[in-house]
Amino acid sequence: MHKHALSALIFALTTIAAHAADIHIIGRCDPVVGIARQMLIDDLATVDYSPYGNVVVYQLDRASAMELSEMQRLCVDVDMLRALIDGFAIVPRGDTVIVAGRNGRGAAYGLLELSRMAGVNPWAWWGDVAPNPEMRRKVEATIIKGASVEYRGIFINDEDWSIREWAGGITREMYRRVFELLIRLRANAIWPAMHNGSQAFFTIDGAKALADSFGIAVGTSHCEPLLRNNVAEWDVGRRGQYNYITNRDSVQAYWAERLREVSGSVGGNMLTIGMRGIHDGSMEGVGTMEEKFNALQQVIDDQQDLIRANIGDPAAQMQVFVPYKEVLQIYEQGLKVPEHATLMWCDDNYGYLTRLSTPVEQRRSGGAGVYYHLSYWGRPHDYLWLTTTQPGLIFNEMREAYDHNVRKLWIANVHDPKVAGYDLELFLDMAWDIDCVTPATVGDHYRAWLCRQFGRAVGEAVYPAMRKWFRLCGLRRPEFMGWSQVELDKKKYPRGLSPIQDTEFSESEFGGELQRYLADYEDVCTAVANCKDILPAALADAYFAAIEYPVNASAAHARKCLSLQRRDTLAAYHAYIKVDNLTRAYNAMAGGKWKGLMNCNPRDLPVFGCPGISDRLKADGREMPLYFHGLEHHPWVARDAADYDSCDALPETVDMLGHSMRALRLPKGASVSYRITNDLPADSAMLYAALIPTQPGDNGDLRVEVSIDGLQQTVISLKEPFRSEQWKLNVLRGQALKVIPIDIPKRPFTLTIKAIDDHIILDQWMIDTDPGRQFYTIPAPR
Repeated sequence: MHKHALSALIFALTTIAAHAADIHIIGRCDPVVGIARQMLIDDLATVDYSPYGNVVVYQLDRASAMELSEMQRLCVDVDMLRALIDGFAIVPRGDTVIVAGRNGRGAAYGLLELSRMAGVNPWAWWGDVAPNPEMRRKVEATIIKGASVEYRGIFINDEDWSIREWAGGITREMYRRVFELLIRLRANAIWPAMHNGSQAFFTIDGAKALADSFGIAVGTSHCEPLLRNNVAEWDVGRRGQYNYITNRDSVQAYWAERLREVSGSVGGNMLTIGMRGIHDGSMEGVGTMEEKFNALQQVIDDQQDLIRANIGDPAAQMQVFVPYKEVLQIYEQGLKVPEHATLMWCDDNYGYLTRLSTPVEQRRSGGAGVYYHLSYWGRPHDYLWLTTTQPGLIFNEMREAYDHNVRKLWIANVHDPKVAGYDLELFLDMAWDIDCVTPATVGDHYRAWLCRQFGRAVGEAVYPAMRKWFRLCGLRRPEFMGWSQVELDKKKYPRGLSPIQDTEFSESEFGGELQRYLADYEDVCTAVANCKDILPAALADAYFAAIEYPVNASAAHARKCLSLQRRDTLAAYHAYIKVDNLTRAYNAMAGGKWKGLMNCNPRDLPVFGCPGISDRLKADGREMPLYFHGLEHHPWVARDAADYDSCDALPETVDMLGHSMRALRLPKGASVSYRITNDLPADSAMLYAALIPTQPGDNGDLRVEVSIDGLQQTVISLKEPFRSEQWKLNVLRGQALKVIPIDIPKRPFTLTIKAIDDHIILDQWMIDTDPGRQFYTIPAPR
């Protein structure tokens, strides 16, 4: 467009009424830009002021030479913008705002950044969050932003409750709502729903075209090669067994069908390569490790030929190899994965990354990705009710991944984006801007989120309570409060589910940790209730869904489990009814908009059961014992790891992580020391060292050395085989608790803890002179 024509356009736009800002797209653009334009128009209709006179939009990668020249004349830094991933620039020019996107997604993100600046919340629809006048900002200077990670998104875990029941099945309209949220959160990727009972994504009329129009790249989970949804799409009667060894031609034809279907896709394809069983099981037709290795290598090699024949150069396609579960073991045997394929690492299903790229792998052209769980179905126990992963853990693991050059693809497993809420946004915020949070500012990030959602007064007031709530959930996720497990021997346990048991919280030790745990929950509930006095009425549903429900429901659930331990079945029953009533209220809020979304009994596990129908209160006809071991006159000393007296390297305190809520990340070779004034009248004691149960990430070890005054050096390792019994206890507790006998000097002494390997994060420690004490939590420092 000629500069005089553009000047005339801008002049014309500025004459429009103040409340009716015009948004004019210059030249060609992707469909997502038009979608974002309409979203911004709709958003601005909900605010009561005019934040912008006029908006002019460009898409850099589709701009003509003349339009490119105009962008430069309008002070858009084209060279910087071109270098950014999905980047955008916002440039104020009088009453007009210029939005320039590196591509269609970038232009859409720029438009929706204006929506944020107008005070419209990204969770406006999903969270029922009304516009917040406090969040209004004017475009007073140039803004230019781009992504840290190339592909950022979610896996819709569509198991038998929550989002599938609420949506009345997995539908195109549901995906539209999900895609709207994703682009508001600056995400651009999805693994669609894939479980039995859901309609396969590619069989939903218009679903892929819809994703393309939103600029959302579509991939599939680790067990679904080449964009096929095996559970819904593989017909054994028509195609035979899903066995590459005996039925290769049929399997290849099946894959080729989908490749041809997506060959013209403009939104992006993420082609998962490799093969497992029809669902989330091992590959069929192979037994030994050698057979598995050879078969998987053949599959990957053949898939390159299929991609070449049906789409084009395999090196030009986004391919993803997910070494998850037994596939990781096969990969470690020397599997040859194409250089251009992205290696997608996984956590252990509980938030601790199991593997990261080696220095050699970090140089791969395909880069690396992460598949990270914010919800999970499986052993040792599901967590599919509430989203309670500590923000500090998300930060630590994803920052560690980024620092290992894992920057191609980040996918978060969520059973429902609404319930995932803040945790999901933190994950995606870091994928967009890895420096948006630091070890010390995790809590600040969460507080800013609360203030944005509910206003500064409410956010600041409720923040301390919500920090305490994350600590209580860090001590034990609500789903784990039954001290029970899943996927056990079905010959011994009905459905493979063990019954709930007494917890390890003691009624007597450390002043009664059981009652203190409940009292802390009650304090949080009281604070949350008090904040409603200053909550704007328009935010009542938003506050209930994101704050009141998870806090009050998890508190009542804890009260139920611990009342059963106290043999107070009536109190347990009342707590159970409380959870049920809260859940009914959740599904009735916003005029029934969320009916069916919240389920407080996913998979009907014993921990969620109604008191009075369980046989757990008696064993062999006798009342089960309570915990009354140890007395307070047995002295002990405890401290949070962050409260060290000296160090020989600078460790980092990670906020909102661990039982202490400020776990200490200790570099390899570094040590911290604690000066102890000896008032322990004993010759020996037990040292309890509590660490975050991280994984090596590099096939190495996780060793720590502890010593007293440089003597009594003991080396411990917290590395545990995946799904071993100790690993299960660690992830359920959120700590690896190591117990070491020590001799106590008859004088003040120094405890030193040294990291021998990487990935060491200290949480707490305690020296206890009562070797038989039964307790769950290391007490507050004294």
